[in-house]
Amino acid sequence: QVQLVESGGGLVQSGGSLRLSCVASGSIYSINVMGWYRQAPGKQRELVAAVTSGGSTSYADFVKGRFTISGDDAKKRVYLQMNSLRPEDTAVYYCSAGRFGGGFSYWGQGTQVTVSS
Repeated sequence: QVQLVESGGGLVQSGGSLRLSCVASGSIYSINVMGWYRQAPGKQRELVAAVTSGGSTSYADFVKGRFTISGDDAKKRVYLQMNSLRPEDTAVYYCSAGRFGGGFSYWGQGTQVTVSS
């Protein structure tokens, strides 16, 4: 099993920035991809960004140019730098981890991000 713990959420004004952090523990040898999902009230959970152990990254179109994902593979940590935040970015953000090609199997508890207009 892998445990994921997020931190860094909060309340910020539109145009502001936040940095989310996530650290994995447990059977970390079993994971080679980490990412961030988000879920807004009344909406489905959606992938925001992901990074592999090799450093390859991918982003949802709605965050390209504003968010940056980075990871420390040795420490199994992943970060999400969020700039130019918009009210529509308000959601619970979840850290996730898994095997590349096998989907995300592990989830954190989530951290609330609220962007005020």
